[in-house]
Parts: sequence; structure tokens; C-alpha cells
Amino acid sequence: MLAYVKSDARGALDALLSGVASQLSASGVAVCGAVQINEQRSGGVKSHMDLHLYPTGEHVRISQDLGSQATGCRLDPDGLEHAVARVEALLAEGADILIVNKFGKQEASGHGFRSIIGEAIAAGIPVLCGIGGDALAAFEDFASGLADPVPANAAAVLEWAQSATHK
Repeated sequence: MLAYVKSDARGALDALLSGVASQLSASGVAVCGAVQINEQRSGGVKSHMDLHLYPTGEHVRISQDLGSQATGCRLDPDGLEHAVARVEALLAEGADILIVNKFGKQEASGHGFRSIIGEAIAAGIPVLCGIGGDALAAFEDFASGLADPVPANAAAVLEWAQSATHK
């Protein structure tokens, strides 16, 4: 099973997926994956982007500081790949569901969490992905019609996850 949640509201998916992952974990569902958290900084400096890894609670920095005037992508590909490798190892230990904060540009180009999503599906582990920005077309191409859209609200996402995990 594969589902996705889409939102263009800044930070909305992060908060939604974090809350859902926490609720699922608290109810006994073995959650594996990564949800983005942003560390706010003062003085107009852009926030740090970290991934909170489930189930360990580790944080991996995935942003790089390009200076206050930078306008380009701040993603640190090495940081992301480190997080991906760590989630892959955690998934191998077993999980009821994989939650991936975002299917984005890296996944669209064949990197990031793309292969882990496929591995989980092949192993029969349900996958929930956040979709941000303009990555929906790439995700739909990747999913080949097998992904279910879920409304971007906690009740709907929890209902899908509980149904998918039978918990």
C-alpha cells in the first residue's frame, strides 16, 4: 500500500506527519521513517532543516548554510543520503509502516528515499509520503497509479495508516 499527502502550505506536512507518526507510535505501531523539523534561527537567518528519524529519535541535518543572501536550494545531499542510509538500516530491523517526509526533487531524480519506498512496498510494508512543491507529477509517474491520495488532515491520515497497518 502506498499513499500520499500533499500540501503547499509551508511546514504543514512536517507538522501533520510528525503528529501522525507520534500518535501511531504511541498506539503500538512500529513506525520507521523520517519527518522534517526546522530549527528556527533569529535575525532573519534561514532555519536549519533536520530529519527526525523513527523509531530512534535521531536528528540528521539536511541543510547547508549558504549565507543570508542565498536564494538557491539549501539541501545538503550528503546529509540526506546519510539519513536515507540510516532509515534503510532501521527499516531492515522491521516496521509496520514507513513514513517519508517528502517525495521531492531528489526522489524525482532517482535519489533520496526513492529506493527505500520501493523496498518497503516490495516487502509489504505500507508507505506514506508527503508531497510538496511541484513533485506530484514525478511521484505519480513513480507510483504508476498505485498510490492513494489522502486528505491533508490528521484524522484522514491516521485512518489510512491504521487501515494499512491493521492496528
